[in-house]
Amino acid sequence: MSPTRDPAQRPALFDRPAIERHRARAARAPALFLQEAVADDIEDRLAEVNRTFTDVAVVTPWPDLWARRLPRARIIPDAETLDLAPGAQDLVIHAMALHWAEDPIGQLIQCARALRPDGLLIATLLGGETLADLRAALTAAETAVTGGLSPRVAPMGEIRDLGALLQRAGLALPVADGTPYDVSYETPFHLMRDLRAMGETNAMAGRLRRPTRRMVLAEAARLYGETNTRADGRIGARFEVITLTGWGPSANQPQPLRRGSATHSLEEALRRARDESAD
Repeated sequence: MSPTRDPAQRPALFDRPAIERHRARAARAPALFLQEAVADDIEDRLAEVNRTFTDVAVVTPWPDLWARRLPRARIIPDAETLDLAPGAQDLVIHAMALHWAEDPIGQLIQCARALRPDGLLIATLLGGETLADLRAALTAAETAVTGGLSPRVAPMGEIRDLGALLQRAGLALPVADGTPYDVSYETPFHLMRDLRAMGETNAMAGRLRRPTRRMVLAEAARLYGETNTRADGRIGARFEVITLTGWGPSANQPQPLRRGSATHSLEEALRRARDESAD
């Protein structure tokens, strides 16, 4: 997921106008249960921080959702260049949009620059376990029916890789963790309908520019149902949301010990523990 060179020097991964069209279509009758659940989790995390944040910015494709929750926050779109001024915020939330970023590390760097010293960044995005079985079923179905394979799924980052992005962005005390959200549907087609209502359908730049054949969708639904039908007859689905947190560097933050500054060796500590257990 992390870029290896300047985004301007490589072909676009996403079709940005398509992303905007999908979101506009979804906004007419949105299914935002996942975004609401993630917003609940972010609010719970903030409640555990012994801080009052006064200058908050939220980067989100769903402004109404966050305007209701944080009415005093600046709500800004997840554009390539974020409308953030350096050092202007003590809290930046990048909410469920980073997986659509052409340059995710660039997004995190912009958020980091917007933080004051000891300001907090919380970023959430879909992780690699999201709908893994559905993605596999679509791949197998398209290959079986058409004999080929078209780009359908954006690369999704793993926790370890995404945590490293926080360090590359210059943030202190970086933490990355994943939360699974297990839901169920009447059929795989109801799941696909919800993905449209989330604005999370295929917007790969290299995708086929015609509707997916019905035979492909029918075969994908059959394959997916074979492995994901629950005891009650409903179809299970898992979304993984990765949450990244980091702080603007500040002199009063806890600092790791300088290498070589330990006063006791690990060998000595282990020997002492063995001696105590033998007594």
